Amino acid sequence: MNKWKEMDREEMAPGIFKGLELDIVMQVPRIQKVVVNIGVGEALDNPKALDAAVNDLTIITGQKPVILAAKKAISNFKLREGRQIGVKVTLRGERMWSFLDRLINIALPRVRDFRGISADSFDGRGNYTLGIREQLIFPEIQYDKIDKVRGMEVSIVTTAENDDQARLLLSKFGMPFRKG
Repeated sequence: MNKWKEMDREEMAPGIFKGLELDIVMQVPRIQKVVVNIGVGEALDNPKALDAAVNDLTIITGQKPVILAAKKAISNFKLREGRQIGVKVTLRGERMWSFLDRLINIALPRVRDFRGISADSFDGRGNYTLGIREQLIFPEIQYDKIDKVRGMEVSIVTTAENDDQARLLLSKFGMPFRKG
């Protein structure tokens, strides 16, 4: 069992339970899944860009991503419905805990001039989304093997009822929120 999962059950849950003044232990918020996606708009002109994004996401997450198609046509972007424009991975279980561990302890501190992440990126329902500007912050990605620097979005889905509960949960896991 992953050390994060054990920490969640044994160390963090009682602290969150007391901090939120909940009635039952089952009300303690938990992390359900982590969704990582890369938008590849350049795939309209360069089909190999999609393959490179799939490869990068597979290396980072350890799981093969799903290729996403456009849901509707947008003429200003020369986009037709059904064209492939992105990739995403949904992580649960061991892979999710492993990814979060690497994200918080290894990747985020490697960001240049890192002062913490925004505490305002919650959606109102207890889910947090973090934008990453380049995939190079992950140690698995080698600089000379990539074709282009790509950004990605990491969404952490929790069972929290509101943003304050989710903020407390993620800060207990060591998420480096910016002060003030």
